[in-house]
Amino acid sequence: MLDLRPVGYVIGLLVAALGLTMLAPLAADLIADNGHWPVFLESAIITVLTGGLIALACANGVSAGLSLRQTFLLTSLVWLMLPLFGALPFYIGATNATVTDAFFEAMSGLTTTGATVFSGLEALPAGIKLWRGTLQWLGGVGIIVVAMVFLPELRVGGMQIFRTEGFETGGKILPRAGEIASRISVIYVALTVACALTYSAFGMETFDALVHAMTTVSTGGMANSDASMAFYGEAVHYTASIFMILAALPFVRYVQILAGTAKPLLRDTQVHAFLVIIFICVMLISAWVWGREGAVTELAFREAMFNVTSIISGTGYASANYMEWGTFPVVMFFFIGLIGGCAGSTACSIKVFRYQLLVASIKSQIRQIHAPSGVFVPRYQGRPVSDEVLNSVMAFFIVFLLTLGLVAVLLGLTGLDFITSVSGAAAAIANIGPGLGEEIGPAGNYAGLNDAAKWILAMAMFIGRLELMAVLVLFTRSFWRV
Repeated sequence: MLDLRPVGYVIGLLVAALGLTMLAPLAADLIADNGHWPVFLESAIITVLTGGLIALACANGVSAGLSLRQTFLLTSLVWLMLPLFGALPFYIGATNATVTDAFFEAMSGLTTTGATVFSGLEALPAGIKLWRGTLQWLGGVGIIVVAMVFLPELRVGGMQIFRTEGFETGGKILPRAGEIASRISVIYVALTVACALTYSAFGMETFDALVHAMTTVSTGGMANSDASMAFYGEAVHYTASIFMILAALPFVRYVQILAGTAKPLLRDTQVHAFLVIIFICVMLISAWVWGREGAVTELAFREAMFNVTSIISGTGYASANYMEWGTFPVVMFFFIGLIGGCAGSTACSIKVFRYQLLVASIKSQIRQIHAPSGVFVPRYQGRPVSDEVLNSVMAFFIVFLLTLGLVAVLLGLTGLDFITSVSGAAAAIANIGPGLGEEIGPAGNYAGLNDAAKWILAMAMFIGRLELMAVLVLFTRSFWRV
């Protein structure tokens, strides 16, 4: 029988830790003197006590490591339990959110999707704004650890090629997670502080600079204004673009830089491809807008760069309503959102390395057709790629597309139109945030969707953030068979 105590113990500790982080927005409301702080006090007490009791109840089952099945279960349950408790301030507090809306917002925050059901963001209490940013910030660092520890160990979607890169911890999952988390946290905090200071230097108020730095470095995209980043000027847009790119690069490369070598970053073909894709897309959209406007302007280039970077990294900020730019940019935004950033970053979606492996496999097959007697092995970063990795990547692509289609159909059954259904499914599974169309596009939000659609999208965010396979395996009979 599967022993759930080690899983429950870790989840209990993480839930209690989440409750402690509610003290920060509590302090923000106290400083703002808006009378909203009791909401976070109540939420913190409920969360800490519940998490603590779960941990105590499961403490007698703690072990040095986790089995494969326990790891799968832990990875999924953490991303379900934390949004449940993270939703408490939205449900109890000034937003007066329904259970559906509160859970949707919390899931969107922790998965760094950035889709929101709240309007009038400027008028929200400071604590709620900070809590939205905190959820995204925690989700960002959390997914880095998941991507660098759990997904490679679980052989999800080809992530096993990163299994030992940069870290050697004897194969034990929990000690490995602790070591990686400690190293990554230093870099993550440093990037956040640098981003906040830069925002502040370019005119953002200190509080807004902090919250937006948290949602930028986490590639989450929740802003303090309904206008998103259109509220700010060109210096902020360029700053955000730079930090979104930095957050979408593999964090293991930053660890290696701190260790004294930048060569792995400079030689990483995944990084090269990611930057080239951004450059090409920015120039294509800039040229399109310049042609429509009949003039070459800095504004068109800046908005192209900002929004391309935001969508491909999965941040989901918007500096303009790109739905008004014409069909070509809209179609391009849809597809670059399905590319994503680099593995081991806060970015989401399919990831660049999987497309590289797909291309390498196709090239190998073509060469095999031309020379049937030859032996052609796909390579990645100069190393041969095993059939296990390629099969895992191919399976990921198939499951991703099937899941995208299923979610789009389910959304259509709730009454949503075709564009909203398809783009909403893509935005949720790829954790991008904004979809297409007037309702959920860059100028709208998800508030007007029916409850059924919101629950479908929330589950799609959850499944997509954990890269599909880690969740879907829980629904197989063999997983639960003793």
